[in-house]
Amino acid sequence: MRKRLLGQTGVLVSEFALGTMTFGQEADESAAGAVLDHYVESGGNLIDTADVYPPVGPRGASEEIIGRWLDRQPGRRDSIILATKCRGRMDDSGNSEGLSRRWIIRACEGSLRRLKTDYIDLYQAHQWDPATPIEETLAAFDSLVRAGKVRYIGVSNFTGWQLERTVLTAQNLGLSVPVSLQPQYNMLAREIEWELVPVCLEHRLSIVPWGPLGQGWLSGKYRRDAAPTGPTRLGEDPNRGLEAYSRRNIERTWRIVDAVQAVASELGVPPARVALRWLADRPGVAAPLLGARNAEQLRDNLLAADLTLDERQRSELDDVSAPMTPDYPYRLLAEGTAERRRLL
Repeated sequence: MRKRLLGQTGVLVSEFALGTMTFGQEADESAAGAVLDHYVESGGNLIDTADVYPPVGPRGASEEIIGRWLDRQPGRRDSIILATKCRGRMDDSGNSEGLSRRWIIRACEGSLRRLKTDYIDLYQAHQWDPATPIEETLAAFDSLVRAGKVRYIGVSNFTGWQLERTVLTAQNLGLSVPVSLQPQYNMLAREIEWELVPVCLEHRLSIVPWGPLGQGWLSGKYRRDAAPTGPTRLGEDPNRGLEAYSRRNIERTWRIVDAVQAVASELGVPPARVALRWLADRPGVAAPLLGARNAEQLRDNLLAADLTLDERQRSELDDVSAPMTPDYPYRLLAEGTAERRRLL
Protein backbone atom coordinates (compact mmCIF):
# COMPACT_ATOMS: atom_id res chain seq x y z
CA MET A 1 0.00 0.00 0.00
CA ARG A 2 1.04 3.56 -0.66
CA LYS A 3 1.79 5.76 2.34
CA ARG A 4 0.47 9.21 3.19
CA LEU A 5 1.38 11.81 5.78
CA LEU A 6 -0.68 11.95 8.96
CA GLY A 7 -1.50 15.62 9.27
CA GLN A 8 1.61 17.72 9.83
CA THR A 9 3.38 15.07 11.88
CA GLY A 10 5.82 13.75 9.30
CA VAL A 11 4.52 10.25 10.14
CA LEU A 12 3.56 8.05 7.19
CA VAL A 13 0.44 5.89 7.37
CA SER A 14 -0.90 3.36 4.88
CA GLU A 15 -3.67 4.67 2.60
CA PHE A 16 -6.12 2.21 4.16
CA ALA A 17 -6.36 1.82 7.92
CA LEU A 18 -7.71 -1.13 9.86
CA GLY A 19 -10.78 -0.49 12.01
CA THR A 20 -11.32 -3.02 14.79
CA MET A 21 -14.82 -2.33 16.11
CA THR A 22 -15.77 -5.87 15.05
CA PHE A 23 -13.13 -7.47 17.31
CA GLY A 24 -14.70 -9.30 20.23
CA GLN A 25 -18.17 -9.28 18.72
CA GLU A 26 -18.38 -10.09 15.00
CA ALA A 27 -14.79 -11.36 14.89
CA ASP A 28 -13.58 -13.68 17.66
CA GLU A 29 -9.95 -13.67 18.75
CA SER A 30 -8.84 -16.18 16.13
CA ALA A 31 -10.51 -14.31 13.28
CA ALA A 32 -9.23 -10.97 14.60
CA GLY A 33 -5.68 -12.30 14.72
CA ALA A 34 -5.93 -13.45 11.11
CA VAL A 35 -7.25 -10.02 10.10
CA LEU A 36 -4.38 -8.26 11.89
CA ASP A 37 -1.80 -10.60 10.36
CA HIS A 38 -3.11 -10.08 6.83
CA TYR A 39 -3.31 -6.33 7.24
CA VAL A 40 0.30 -5.84 8.30
CA GLU A 41 1.56 -8.44 5.80
CA SER A 42 -0.17 -6.40 3.08
CA GLY A 43 1.76 -3.29 4.07
CA GLY A 44 -0.79 -1.71 6.40
CA ASN A 45 0.43 0.11 9.50
CA LEU A 46 -2.48 2.16 10.96
CA ILE A 47 -4.62 0.14 13.40
CA ASP A 48 -7.54 1.96 15.02
CA THR A 49 -9.64 0.95 18.00
CA ALA A 50 -11.42 2.51 21.01
CA ASP A 51 -11.85 1.72 24.68
CA VAL A 52 -15.60 1.12 24.20
CA TYR A 53 -15.21 -1.42 21.36
CA PRO A 54 -17.04 -3.63 20.69
CA PRO A 55 -20.26 -1.62 21.00
CA VAL A 56 -22.09 -4.73 22.20
CA GLY A 57 -20.25 -6.95 24.66
CA PRO A 58 -17.44 -6.39 27.17
CA ARG A 59 -15.93 -2.91 26.98
CA GLY A 60 -12.25 -2.97 26.05
CA ALA A 61 -12.33 -6.38 24.37
CA SER A 62 -11.03 -5.01 21.07
CA GLU A 63 -8.04 -3.38 22.78
CA GLU A 64 -7.36 -6.56 24.73
CA ILE A 65 -7.34 -8.68 21.55
CA ILE A 66 -4.93 -6.26 19.87
CA GLY A 67 -2.78 -6.21 23.02
CA ARG A 68 -2.45 -9.98 23.11
CA TRP A 69 -1.65 -10.02 19.39
CA LEU A 70 1.10 -7.42 19.92
CA ASP A 71 2.40 -9.35 22.93
CA ARG A 72 2.89 -12.45 20.79
CA GLN A 73 5.02 -10.52 18.28
CA PRO A 74 6.66 -7.56 20.04
CA GLY A 75 8.93 -6.86 17.08
CA ARG A 76 5.97 -5.44 15.17
CA ARG A 77 5.07 -2.67 17.62
CA ASP A 78 7.55 -0.10 16.31
CA SER A 79 6.26 -0.44 12.74
CA ILE A 80 2.60 0.08 13.72
CA ILE A 81 0.77 3.36 14.20
CA LEU A 82 -1.62 2.41 16.99
CA ALA A 83 -4.70 4.59 17.50
CA THR A 84 -7.42 4.44 20.13
CA LYS A 85 -10.06 6.72 21.63
CA CYS A 86 -11.66 7.80 24.88
CA ARG A 87 -14.92 9.57 25.81
CA GLY A 88 -17.53 6.80 25.91
CA ARG A 89 -18.91 5.24 29.09
CA MET A 90 -16.89 2.30 30.33
CA ASP A 91 -19.03 1.36 33.34
CA ASP A 92 -21.84 2.70 35.54
CA SER A 93 -19.67 4.29 38.22
CA GLY A 94 -20.62 7.82 37.13
CA ASN A 95 -17.15 9.20 36.33
CA SER A 96 -16.00 6.68 33.74
CA GLU A 97 -16.83 8.75 30.67
CA GLY A 98 -16.38 12.18 29.14
CA LEU A 99 -13.31 14.32 28.48
CA SER A 100 -12.42 15.60 31.94
CA ARG A 101 -8.78 15.60 32.99
CA ARG A 102 -9.55 12.94 35.58
CA TRP A 103 -11.15 10.56 33.11
CA ILE A 104 -8.80 11.12 30.16
CA ILE A 105 -5.79 10.15 32.28
CA ARG A 106 -7.57 7.11 33.76
CA ALA A 107 -8.87 6.08 30.34
CA CYS A 108 -5.41 6.32 28.82
CA GLU A 109 -3.91 4.17 31.57
CA GLY A 110 -6.61 1.58 30.95
CA SER A 111 -6.00 1.54 27.20
CA LEU A 112 -2.24 1.22 27.68
CA ARG A 113 -2.81 -1.73 29.98
CA ARG A 114 -5.23 -3.48 27.64
CA LEU A 115 -3.07 -2.81 24.57
CA LYS A 116 0.05 -4.01 26.42
CA THR A 117 2.08 -1.06 25.18
CA ASP A 118 3.97 1.87 26.68
CA TYR A 119 2.56 4.48 24.32
CA ILE A 120 -0.33 5.26 21.99
CA ASP A 121 0.57 6.81 18.65
CA LEU A 122 -2.74 8.58 18.08
CA TYR A 123 -5.09 9.21 21.02
CA GLN A 124 -8.47 10.58 20.00
CA ALA A 125 -11.47 12.22 21.62
CA HIS A 126 -14.31 9.98 20.45
CA GLN A 127 -16.90 12.77 20.61
CA TRP A 128 -17.30 16.33 21.92
CA ASP A 129 -18.04 16.58 25.65
CA PRO A 130 -20.35 19.53 26.41
CA ALA A 131 -19.84 19.02 30.16
CA THR A 132 -16.08 19.73 30.07
CA PRO A 133 -14.32 22.91 28.89
CA ILE A 134 -12.22 22.17 25.83
CA GLU A 135 -9.28 23.90 27.57
CA GLU A 136 -9.28 21.21 30.27
CA THR A 137 -9.56 18.43 27.70
CA LEU A 138 -6.66 19.75 25.64
CA ALA A 139 -4.49 20.29 28.72
CA ALA A 140 -5.06 16.67 29.76
CA PHE A 141 -4.16 15.36 26.31
CA ASP A 142 -1.08 17.59 26.26
CA SER A 143 0.08 16.24 29.62
CA LEU A 144 -0.07 12.71 28.19
CA VAL A 145 1.99 13.80 25.19
CA ARG A 146 4.59 15.44 27.43
CA ALA A 147 4.71 12.30 29.59
CA GLY A 148 5.49 10.18 26.53
CA LYS A 149 2.34 8.09 26.85
CA VAL A 150 0.80 9.58 23.70
CA ARG A 151 2.54 10.72 20.52
CA TYR A 152 -0.26 12.69 18.79
CA ILE A 153 -3.88 13.58 19.45
CA GLY A 154 -6.94 13.57 17.22
CA VAL A 155 -10.71 13.88 17.39
CA SER A 156 -13.69 11.94 16.08
CA ASN A 157 -17.34 12.86 15.49
CA PHE A 158 -16.92 16.63 15.99
CA THR A 159 -18.96 19.29 14.21
CA GLY A 160 -17.32 22.07 12.23
CA TRP A 161 -17.42 24.68 14.99
CA GLN A 162 -16.22 22.17 17.59
CA LEU A 163 -13.22 21.20 15.46
CA GLU A 164 -12.29 24.81 14.65
CA ARG A 165 -12.57 25.84 18.29
CA THR A 166 -10.47 22.88 19.40
CA VAL A 167 -7.67 23.63 16.94
CA LEU A 168 -7.57 27.38 17.66
CA THR A 169 -7.72 26.86 21.43
CA ALA A 170 -4.80 24.44 21.31
CA GLN A 171 -2.79 26.81 19.15
CA ASN A 172 -3.51 29.83 21.34
CA LEU A 173 -2.60 27.98 24.56
CA GLY A 174 0.51 26.33 23.13
CA LEU A 175 -0.92 22.84 23.66
CA SER A 176 -0.79 19.77 21.43
CA VAL A 177 -2.95 20.39 18.36
CA PRO A 178 -5.10 17.61 16.85
CA VAL A 179 -3.58 16.09 13.73
CA SER A 180 -6.60 14.17 12.47
CA LEU A 181 -10.38 13.94 12.31
CA GLN A 182 -12.23 10.63 12.23
CA PRO A 183 -15.75 11.24 10.83
CA GLN A 184 -18.32 9.23 8.94
CA TYR A 185 -17.62 9.79 5.23
CA ASN A 186 -18.76 7.88 2.16
CA MET A 187 -20.75 8.46 -1.02
CA LEU A 188 -24.00 8.23 0.91
CA ALA A 189 -22.84 10.66 3.62
CA ARG A 190 -20.88 13.60 2.21
CA GLU A 191 -22.20 16.35 4.47
CA ILE A 192 -18.81 16.76 6.17
CA GLU A 193 -17.75 18.52 2.96
CA TRP A 194 -19.82 21.57 3.97
CA GLU A 195 -17.66 22.54 6.96
CA LEU A 196 -15.47 19.78 8.38
CA VAL A 197 -13.43 19.12 5.24
CA PRO A 198 -12.64 22.84 4.77
CA VAL A 199 -11.48 23.06 8.41
CA CYS A 200 -9.25 20.03 7.92
CA LEU A 201 -7.76 21.43 4.72
CA GLU A 202 -7.22 24.85 6.31
CA HIS A 203 -5.37 23.40 9.32
CA ARG A 204 -3.86 20.40 7.51
CA LEU A 205 -5.60 17.75 9.59
CA SER A 206 -5.82 14.30 8.04
CA ILE A 207 -9.26 12.77 7.57
CA VAL A 208 -9.52 9.12 8.62
CA PRO A 209 -13.09 8.18 7.62
CA TRP A 210 -15.18 5.53 9.28
CA GLY A 211 -18.04 3.80 7.47
CA PRO A 212 -16.40 4.05 4.01
CA LEU A 213 -18.87 1.56 2.53
CA GLY A 214 -21.92 3.15 4.13
CA GLN A 215 -22.08 0.21 6.55
CA GLY A 216 -22.31 -2.22 3.64
CA TRP A 217 -24.72 -0.36 1.37
CA LEU A 218 -22.01 0.53 -1.17
CA SER A 219 -20.81 -3.06 -1.43
CA GLY A 220 -23.90 -3.97 -3.46
CA LYS A 221 -25.12 -6.57 -0.99
CA TYR A 222 -28.58 -5.02 -0.44
CA ARG A 223 -31.55 -4.91 -2.84
CA ARG A 224 -34.36 -2.44 -3.52
CA ASP A 225 -37.16 -4.96 -3.29
CA ALA A 226 -36.20 -7.00 -0.24
CA ALA A 227 -35.09 -6.22 3.30
CA PRO A 228 -31.69 -7.80 4.09
CA THR A 229 -31.40 -11.17 5.77
CA GLY A 230 -28.58 -13.52 6.70
CA PRO A 231 -25.12 -12.91 8.22
CA THR A 232 -24.75 -9.21 7.42
CA ARG A 233 -25.04 -6.20 9.72
CA LEU A 234 -28.52 -5.32 8.47
CA GLY A 235 -29.52 -8.94 8.03
CA GLU A 236 -28.99 -9.44 11.73
CA ASP A 237 -30.54 -6.08 12.69
CA PRO A 238 -32.39 -4.16 9.92
CA ASN A 239 -32.95 -1.20 12.26
CA ARG A 240 -29.29 -0.81 13.16
CA GLY A 241 -28.21 2.81 13.65
CA LEU A 242 -27.44 5.16 10.79
CA GLU A 243 -27.50 2.36 8.24
CA ALA A 244 -31.03 1.15 9.09
CA TYR A 245 -32.78 -0.26 6.03
CA SER A 246 -35.81 1.97 6.47
CA ARG A 247 -33.58 5.05 6.74
CA ARG A 248 -31.42 4.43 3.66
CA ASN A 249 -33.91 2.62 1.43
CA ILE A 250 -34.53 5.76 -0.66
CA GLU A 251 -34.12 6.61 -4.34
CA ARG A 252 -30.91 8.61 -3.84
CA THR A 253 -29.24 5.59 -2.25
CA TRP A 254 -30.12 3.33 -5.16
CA ARG A 255 -28.95 5.87 -7.75
CA ILE A 256 -25.57 5.95 -6.04
CA VAL A 257 -25.41 2.15 -5.65
CA ASP A 258 -26.29 1.71 -9.34
CA ALA A 259 -23.56 4.15 -10.38
CA VAL A 260 -20.96 2.37 -8.24
CA GLN A 261 -21.99 -0.98 -9.71
CA ALA A 262 -21.77 0.42 -13.25
CA VAL A 263 -18.18 1.58 -12.72
CA ALA A 264 -17.34 -1.71 -11.01
CA SER A 265 -18.66 -3.61 -14.06
CA GLU A 266 -16.47 -1.49 -16.35
CA LEU A 267 -13.40 -2.32 -14.29
CA GLY A 268 -14.32 -5.92 -13.55
CA VAL A 269 -14.08 -5.52 -9.79
CA PRO A 270 -16.52 -5.71 -6.84
CA PRO A 271 -18.43 -2.46 -6.09
CA ALA A 272 -16.81 -2.12 -2.66
CA ARG A 273 -13.40 -1.50 -4.22
CA VAL A 274 -14.78 1.32 -6.35
CA ALA A 275 -16.38 3.01 -3.34
CA LEU A 276 -13.17 2.68 -1.32
CA ARG A 277 -10.99 4.02 -4.12
CA TRP A 278 -13.29 7.00 -4.63
CA LEU A 279 -13.09 7.87 -0.92
CA ALA A 280 -9.34 7.35 -0.62
CA ASP A 281 -8.86 9.90 -3.42
CA ARG A 282 -10.98 12.65 -1.82
CA PRO A 283 -9.23 15.87 -0.69
CA GLY A 284 -7.83 15.64 2.81
CA VAL A 285 -8.40 11.90 3.21
CA ALA A 286 -5.41 10.00 4.55
CA ALA A 287 -6.74 6.51 5.26
CA PRO A 288 -10.30 5.17 5.18
CA LEU A 289 -10.94 2.67 7.97
CA LEU A 290 -11.64 -0.86 6.79
CA GLY A 291 -13.62 -3.02 9.16
CA ALA A 292 -13.70 -6.77 8.58
CA ARG A 293 -15.19 -9.87 10.14
CA ASN A 294 -12.51 -12.09 8.63
CA ALA A 295 -9.26 -12.00 6.66
CA GLU A 296 -10.98 -12.89 3.38
CA GLN A 297 -13.24 -9.84 3.58
CA LEU A 298 -10.26 -7.62 4.39
CA ARG A 299 -8.18 -9.13 1.59
CA ASP A 300 -10.86 -8.31 -0.97
CA ASN A 301 -11.25 -4.70 0.19
CA LEU A 302 -7.51 -4.03 0.40
CA LEU A 303 -7.29 -4.66 -3.35
CA ALA A 304 -8.80 -1.18 -3.71
CA ALA A 305 -5.21 -0.01 -3.22
CA ASP A 306 -4.43 -1.35 -6.71
CA LEU A 307 -7.43 0.32 -8.38
CA THR A 308 -7.44 3.54 -10.43
CA LEU A 309 -10.51 5.54 -11.39
CA ASP A 310 -10.26 7.72 -14.47
CA GLU A 311 -11.52 11.30 -14.59
CA ARG A 312 -14.86 10.38 -16.15
CA GLN A 313 -15.56 7.66 -13.59
CA ARG A 314 -14.69 9.94 -10.67
CA SER A 315 -16.83 12.73 -12.12
CA GLU A 316 -19.84 10.43 -12.52
CA LEU A 317 -19.54 9.21 -8.95
CA ASP A 318 -19.06 12.77 -7.67
CA ASP A 319 -22.17 13.98 -9.46
CA VAL A 320 -24.51 11.16 -8.50
CA SER A 321 -23.47 11.28 -4.83
CA ALA A 322 -23.41 15.07 -4.41
CA PRO A 323 -25.37 15.92 -1.25
CA MET A 324 -28.44 18.14 -1.38
CA THR A 325 -26.84 21.38 -0.21
CA PRO A 326 -29.17 23.61 1.84
CA ASP A 327 -29.86 26.97 0.21
CA TYR A 328 -28.70 28.80 3.31
CA PRO A 329 -26.06 29.23 4.42
CA TYR A 330 -24.04 26.86 2.25
CA ARG A 331 -25.39 27.34 -1.28
CA LEU A 332 -25.91 31.10 -1.07
CA LEU A 333 -22.53 31.80 0.50
CA ALA A 334 -20.74 29.46 -1.92
CA GLU A 335 -22.26 31.29 -4.87
CA GLY A 336 -21.31 34.62 -3.30
CA THR A 337 -17.64 33.66 -3.03
CA ALA A 338 -17.30 31.66 -6.28
CA GLU A 339 -15.81 34.54 -8.25
CA ARG A 340 -13.23 35.31 -5.60
CA ARG A 341 -12.31 31.64 -5.28
CA ARG A 342 -11.44 31.50 -8.96
CA LEU A 343 -8.67 33.97 -8.25
CA LEU A 344 -6.91 31.55 -5.91
